Parts: sequence; structure tokens; C-alpha cells
Amino acid sequence: MRIAMMGSGGVGGFFGGRLAHAGFDVSFIARGAHLAAMRDRGLTIESEAHGNIHVPKVRATDDPASLGPVDLVIVSVKLWDTEAAARQLRLLVGPRTGVLSLQNGVTKDDILRRELGDAPVMGGVAYVGTQIARPGVIRQTGTMQRIVLGEYDGRRSERAVFLHEALRKAGADAELSTDVRKAIWEKFVFLVGLSATTTTMRKPIGPIRADPRTRAFLLEIMRETVAVGRAYGVALPEDYAAQRLSFADGLPADMTSSMHHDLERGNPLEVQWLSGAVAQLGEAKGIATPANSAVCAILALHAAGRKEA
Repeated sequence: MRIAMMGSGGVGGFFGGRLAHAGFDVSFIARGAHLAAMRDRGLTIESEAHGNIHVPKVRATDDPASLGPVDLVIVSVKLWDTEAAARQLRLLVGPRTGVLSLQNGVTKDDILRRELGDAPVMGGVAYVGTQIARPGVIRQTGTMQRIVLGEYDGRRSERAVFLHEALRKAGADAELSTDVRKAIWEKFVFLVGLSATTTTMRKPIGPIRADPRTRAFLLEIMRETVAVGRAYGVALPEDYAAQRLSFADGLPADMTSSMHHDLERGNPLEVQWLSGAVAQLGEAKGIATPANSAVCAILALHAAGRKEA
């Protein structure tokens, strides 16, 4: 099967690079200096935990139309680029193509469905710490390289089984889920809490979880998110926020979020699709979300980023 990585930064470059290194037919859609470096020198993944790999020749382009229809598209662009990316995806999607988003958030696939219809869209979530270290080089931090994926109706489709097995062959910890919507919300609960607190407070998780007031705010952010998910029929345990807080206690004290990094770099923020989505979805179900709404207000003047960035 032919695979296209729509977005080749930290997440797309990492998993796409591993798939290409394992011998699968992978094309990378990228832009700028990163694209130029991949064309000239291939793609390198640096990882202290799992060892470095180098793919000397990769198929990389900034024009999806040049690839034609493929069997699978893995989307990992920033959330603010989703609608534009989805319009470009039409050029890659054939009658049986699967589209798997590894982006953050729980509304990402709704955007893809509006542009592509229901049939192509699969569900997925990634757990990995990566970034573009320099053009053509992806650096992994930590040990996690996990993907949970599946069809929204729970069936074991040919495309889902193939991608699951391909990722495992490539060295990823892949899981084929029969309830992928729940898996997406499970990550979303903690991601919203981590992103909201680290970005508004400009601090990593360590001091946030140590101070009683900021710890309580982190817990409340996640409680609201759980309440909204449960209102939409997602089978999250009632005490799931407390479980995630215990999980946070075991993380490295210097861990932060990509949204915090984006704030420091002057990039646009994903707050509209994180705390903003909690507030919007909650309002539609009559669920109060004052903590998440406050995060949106605090970050409103930074959400669009700095133009010079």
C-alpha cells in the first residue's frame, strides 16, 4: 500500500520515517527548509532510547497532486492548518483510501469529514515526544512511540489491519482499537489539562502539580473535559480526571506541552481546538466549563501568534 504523510514535522516525520526505514512505500508532504533538506539528504531520526536511523532517499514534495491517489494518508499538521490540508487531501483520496489523523483534539475528524465525507476517515491518536531538531532531522525525547488506531465503527478493516501491522514492523507500539473514539478522548483529557496549565502559567508540569492551587486548577480542567466527554456518550470513568492527575505525578518535572512551546515561539496556538472545544461542546450539552473558558480568555491575545514568527 502507498502511504502519504500529510505533514512531516515531529509526529509525521517520525512515524513516516520509521515506516520508510522498514521498507514501506511512504511519501512526505512538507515545505520550506525541511522539505529541501529531505530532498537533499533524506530523513534522520535521532533517539537516545531507540537508536538513530537514517533514510537516505525519501520521496518528498509540497504538491500533493504530484502523488495521485494513495491507499493511506496520515495527517499530522497543526490543527489550525486542518481545513486547508483537508482540501488538499482530496487529490490523494481514492474510493478506498483511509485517512488517519494523529493530530490533537476531538473535533479534528469532524473537519476531515466535512471535506472528505465519512468513508475515508479513520480514528487515531499518537503518544510520542518529538520535534524538528533541524531541517531533515527529527529528534525523539523519551521512550514512547505509541499509536492507537481503528475504524469508528469498530470493524477490523483491511486498511486498519495493514497499518497496525506496518507500524509494529516499523518499531512502533501500535494498538488496533474497537473503540477508537474513547481512545481519542482518553488522550484529550490529559492533553487539554497539560496544554491549558503549562501555557497559561508558562511553567512545566513539575511546579504546576506541586502547588495546591495550580494542581487544583489542572484537576478542574480535566474534570470539565471528562464531564463533556461523558455527556457525548464516551465511556470515560467518572473519576478519570483523578486518574490522569495521578499519571501526571509520575511524569518528568520538566515536561511541558507543544502549545507552551508554540506560545514561546510566537506561533499560533491550538487553544481553540483544545480548551475551546471543551467549552463549545459543553455549551451545546448544557455542561458548565468555567475553567476551560477562562483558559480561552487568558490566551485570546496570543491565539493567532506573532506575525513575525
